[in-house]
This record gives sequence, C-alpha cells and structure tokens, in this order.
Amino acid sequence: MSIKVKRFRAQSMTGLLQGRGELGGLMRMARLIERAQEHLRNELSPTLAEHLFVGGFRDGRLTLITDGAAWLTRMRYEQPRLLDCLHQLPEFQAVTGFHLKVRPVRPAKVAPRQVRRLPAQAGDELSSCAADVEDPRLKRALERLAAHAESPSGKDDA
Repeated sequence: MSIKVKRFRAQSMTGLLQGRGELGGLMRMARLIERAQEHLRNELSPTLAEHLFVGGFRDGRLTLITDGAAWLTRMRYEQPRLLDCLHQLPEFQAVTGFHLKVRPVRPAKVAPRQVRRLPAQAGDELSSCAADVEDPRLKRALERLAAHAESPSGKDDA
C-alpha cells in the first residue's frame, strides 16, 4: 500500500500577508472588513463607535456586531447614514444592508491567586540549613525562602 504525499512548497509570510497564495482571499477580506470598521467608526460618536465591530460580508450585507442590546438599538437608527457612508468607498458599493447582531464580550477570566503558606517551623529549618551552607548563592536563596515563613504566633507579618 502506498501513501500519496501532497507536495507543496511552504509559502513566505510576506506573500501570505500581502494577499498572495492560498490565503490571499481571506487576507483581502480581512483587510476590507478592517477598513469598513474603521470607516464606520469614524462616522459614529465615540461612545457608540467603541461598541461597533464588523463581523463579515455575505450576500451583499455587512454584519455589524455590538456588545449590548442597547447599542444595537442605537445602531438600527444609524443604518441609513452608515449605508450612505459605506457607499463612499468604492469597494463597498455592493453593500445593500446590514445584519445586526449582539455578541457580548466576556472579559478574560483571571485565575485566582493561590496563596501558599510556609509554616514557621519550616522557616526555622530553612534558616538553620542556610547557616550551614557554604555556597553564597544557595545560602541567599534559602534565606529568602525562609523569610516567607509565618511568624511563630501563627499570623503572617506581610
């Protein structure tokens, strides 16, 4: 049994980013969407502009995305003006309307900080170990580690 191997050459990053090669159409569409978003945001008030995102272009309609229903309502009122604005750019003459969608932006979850405790007895052991070590770097490292130990009363000094 033989395995057929597809032979293709690696494409240069410059070529891909300039819209040549297999990803050329995708890169051109991404640049068009970015240009449309920038142009539309310049026409809106700054408060509304920060909530407008262009999601794509299909069948003559541009998809506009907001992060809340209130912004979507305001965007609906702006549709005629935004369409006229978009028609000022030659590459968007074919746009006949908009699809409006709400996609809430979820903030990235920050991992909870794990607080680790070093018992006072362990700190004492590390300090005594550091006193017996001759290597200065290791001695300083052990002393720094011992400094993180809880105070003997059970409460942390930091």
